[in-house]
Amino acid sequence: MRIAVVGGGPGGLFLAALVRKADPSIEVTVFERNRADDTFGFGVVFSDRTLAAIHRADPVLREALDAHGRHWDAIEVRLKGERLRCAGNGMAAIVRRTLLRLLQDRARRFGAELRFGAEVGLADLEDYDLVVAADGTGSRIRDELEPAFGSRVDTASAKFAWFGTDYRFDGLTFVHQRGPHGVFAVHGYPISHDTSTFIVETDQASWRAAGLDEFDVTAPPGPSDTQSQAYLEELFADQLDGHKLLVNNSRWGNFRTRRTSRWVTLEPRPVVLLGDAAHTAHFSVGSGTKMAMEDAIELARALTARPGDLPAALAGYEAAARPSVDKIQDSARPSLSWWEHFGRYHDAFPPWRFAYHFLSRSISDARLARRDPAFVRRVHAEWVGEHGTEPLETPLAVGGLRFPGRLLTRLPESAPLVTAPDDDAGLPAALDRVAGLVAGGAELVAVHGGAAHTRTLLCEQVRLAHGRAAVLVDPASDADGAVTAVLSGRADLVVAG
Repeated sequence: MRIAVVGGGPGGLFLAALVRKADPSIEVTVFERNRADDTFGFGVVFSDRTLAAIHRADPVLREALDAHGRHWDAIEVRLKGERLRCAGNGMAAIVRRTLLRLLQDRARRFGAELRFGAEVGLADLEDYDLVVAADGTGSRIRDELEPAFGSRVDTASAKFAWFGTDYRFDGLTFVHQRGPHGVFAVHGYPISHDTSTFIVETDQASWRAAGLDEFDVTAPPGPSDTQSQAYLEELFADQLDGHKLLVNNSRWGNFRTRRTSRWVTLEPRPVVLLGDAAHTAHFSVGSGTKMAMEDAIELARALTARPGDLPAALAGYEAAARPSVDKIQDSARPSLSWWEHFGRYHDAFPPWRFAYHFLSRSISDARLARRDPAFVRRVHAEWVGEHGTEPLETPLAVGGLRFPGRLLTRLPESAPLVTAPDDDAGLPAALDRVAGLVAGGAELVAVHGGAAHTRTLLCEQVRLAHGRAAVLVDPASDADGAVTAVLSGRADLVVAG
């Protein structure tokens, strides 16, 4: 078999090494349009909990992280002069260029051919039995064959830009700051002894008010937005301790979540998608590099386990790899939603609640307590200090009603009910419904149905925009989910199953 891998990123290189390692009779050629030492971005980060499968497949990443990477256990949230830390979040990061060099060496060691400066399309690859499209979210190979894969893309409203800095963060650090033009946030983490990744997010209004919309983002990759670099260096000067921001194709964009209905097509010839060409998930919950390398493991396993039946091998690959991707993408949506609205939380919450709201966006109070009991005890103590009792035992008086606690078994009869939509497209109408109820005098508004993140957004609109009490109706929830919702400020009352 002859395999053409289009795209010399971590996923494509790892696939080439794994296939050749498992079956040297398979010929693998990697085509990469850039030079061997070209790379955009700065570092890649991996969660300790997700690395086991990659380490079992091949030691290259473990060896790279041990020799060249940086590891940490705690996440730090910086807000309004405070720094809050939550342990139990083991992660490691490495310079992207270093990882690519080691993966290139690994692929060559097992006999893969690597061709750099080679931009190819399907017509250039007719002599190969299988084409693997590992050429990123803008995949030329995938787009040549659409609608065969059924791609759809959702574009986030928040803006982000990828920088580096010579300031050394201790670990994954989130900095939130309101400046003269709006609120900005940083995801920072160390990738070497002298460099950190520095990702900035903001909303459209802040971005435009700061005059950061002048750079031509349609220009070919390469030039960086130095005006934004200078603005952000000044805005975060206190956090950077006099250090500088670094650029590498640094420019603003909107995160695009890609989903594809099918990762494989056999017509007009066998082509399979891998990594960002098939799927993306917001960088706040998962590494696209990690997901691509996990795809490579499953594809290599499927191809070498069924050497005489390519259609079955490709079907087996998708069946094995897709469930974990779907899970990550499902968890990424509420996290992405958080980043689209973090300015609201910055202004509404004290630091302890802001940090808890952020860290609990995809996990519950109990799970967070298993990671860092001291952090969760502190948050509960803050609530008790304000209210005198634990969250679910705290009484609430609203609209002439008095509730002895925050966990309910049935919906209050006087609470008007808003149905949350299944996706973001239905949010404007639901938000109008909430506004109408409040204008009509409702003191208590209940939200049910739809998706978890749309229910949360509507409850928060009731609480934070309109100053009314919100009832979250979630039959799938329990006491743990109710504690999380109330303590984080997502809801005032919870009707659980």
